[in-house]
Amino acid sequence: MEVFDFLGSVAVPLPIPNLNTDVIVRVERLTSLQRTELGPYAFEALRYRADGTEDPGFILNRAPFREAKILVAGENFGCGSSREGAVWALMDLGIRCVIAPSFGEIFFNNCFHNGMLAIALPAPVVATLLDDAASERIFQVDLPRQQIRISSCIVPFSVDPVRKEFLLRGLDGIGLTLRAAERIAHWQANDRRQRPWAWAVEETGNDPPSR
Repeated sequence: MEVFDFLGSVAVPLPIPNLNTDVIVRVERLTSLQRTELGPYAFEALRYRADGTEDPGFILNRAPFREAKILVAGENFGCGSSREGAVWALMDLGIRCVIAPSFGEIFFNNCFHNGMLAIALPAPVVATLLDDAASERIFQVDLPRQQIRISSCIVPFSVDPVRKEFLLRGLDGIGLTLRAAERIAHWQANDRRQRPWAWAVEETGNDPPSR
């Protein structure tokens, strides 16, 4: 994964509550496209008219929000079906950070396993950030310090230490575990000596005896 430490950008204000993963990306797009091809189809139903042309009234079709890397969303963002492709579509669109009062739980977890920072803040704070985003102010997201800075205003946020480590090191759960590969191998070797019977099946390839 790409490392996430500091991000500066305008932010897209999208205060739509309960915006689900089906709206973020349609399921049929995931059956025929690679994860790096999903950006044009993020928020497809909102971004395009029935004839396929862009709707100029939708925020992501207007400058400077086309190039935004931060999204300020409504409550329960990413609810609905548990598709990891919703995070992929946002990332291919260029979004690396989503701020909302609350998230769908699976979407929230998927963010951190794919290099995206999801920040949950109280609804009144998010309402203020939505105003700042609409005013095209620059958001500076500082993950090491766990702060969002907008001009002279500082908004602190919390993040799980393990998930923070994922982003700062550009690792998912498997990658973080493999950093301890030497310690794991040492434990396995020691355990093999102490409990050889527990490793007998693996070493012989035979099934355990039936009882």
